[in-house]
Amino acid sequence: QVQLVESGGGLVQPGGSLRLSCAASGSIASIYDMGWYRQAPGKQREWIAAITSGGNTNYADSVKGRFTISRDNAKNTVYLQMNSLKPEDPAVYYCNADITMIAIATAKVHRSTYWGQGTQVTVSS
Repeated sequence: QVQLVESGGGLVQPGGSLRLSCAASGSIASIYDMGWYRQAPGKQREWIAAITSGGNTNYADSVKGRFTISRDNAKNTVYLQMNSLKPEDPAVYYCNADITMIAIATAKVHRSTYWGQGTQVTVSS
């Protein structure tokens, strides 16, 4: 089993900052790309940032220059530093990761995309 657990969401004023974390745990052999998405009420889930295992990053135009994605491979953790938060940024933020896991019973490997449970970010004065 593999789990992604997010933390760091909360309430912040416009212009403020938050740092989200997402830690992967379980029978993990390798973690490839990791990313962040968000979903606001009544809207589709939106991709916002991704990072490869080598540290290459990509961002959606809506967050470029304000958000920074990073990862700590030793801790199996991806971060999202969010600065200059705007009224249009509130949403549930989800992390995902492309992971090869090892089935303990069979020792077989299986590659799949895993999602965290989401963390709420609210921007309000």
